[in-house]
Amino acid sequence: MNFSSAFNVATRGVLLLLLSLPTIPATIIALARGNLLGIVVNASGFSLYLLALALLRWGERNEQAYEAKRVVPPAARPYKLLAAVVTALATALVAKLGAGHPIMVSSLFGLGAFLGMLLTYGLDRPKRKAPEIPAAYGIDADEVLRILEEADRRVANIARAGRKFNNPEFKTRLDRICAIARNIVLDLAEDPREIRRSRKFLSVYLDGVEKVVDGYARTHVQVHSEQLEGSFRNVLTTIEETFQEQQRKLFEHDVFDLDIQMEVLATQLKREGIL
Repeated sequence: MNFSSAFNVATRGVLLLLLSLPTIPATIIALARGNLLGIVVNASGFSLYLLALALLRWGERNEQAYEAKRVVPPAARPYKLLAAVVTALATALVAKLGAGHPIMVSSLFGLGAFLGMLLTYGLDRPKRKAPEIPAAYGIDADEVLRILEEADRRVANIARAGRKFNNPEFKTRLDRICAIARNIVLDLAEDPREIRRSRKFLSVYLDGVEKVVDGYARTHVQVHSEQLEGSFRNVLTTIEETFQEQQRKLFEHDVFDLDIQMEVLATQLKREGIL
């Protein structure tokens, strides 16, 4: 990780909050003096800084999704650039109408804020093209892509739900599970010959795991129960082993007995009361 990336993660919009701080006492002072223009300008500047902070965080989330291994990356949106523009506008506005600086000086303040945002947080990633995925054994290319996109979305949802866990062990296990599932989806995107035999894994079982993880994150993450944690730990172990077996058998082009293992997993999920 380079200095810019490390600084970006460490601050995550702190600079914008620091820029907005002077507008708070300025608004209070303008209110005490009955200065309507000062109230409007400083309150607007504060609101614009908060808007820039929201845009920046959207841009960072979009970048994280972009950097993750995805069959079809999300569409790139210029959130970071918009955040820089809004920050420049807010700074120039406050400098000119709030502090009374000449327009040239205010413009330089705005330009400095714009360049500071770009140097600190960088630009948005360019849009990446979707891969060319061929047809496979009677399934046309559009259907193959739809299956893989849906599986890709489920893996992303599993990872998102896992970030809500308070248990570091569960987070680590789920990271491994998502990495295996993502690699399976990417392998099938590169060589979809096994797509027909893998459809149950990509749809039924990924959907089941998604519901299990999401349900646990929503209803049990705040409740400490050793018995429940033990059951969920066993389920995660079985899921990981089953996913590893799926990946191994894809490499061997042998999925004959995979359905049996998947049924064992489904049975365990129901027995543990999680599915």
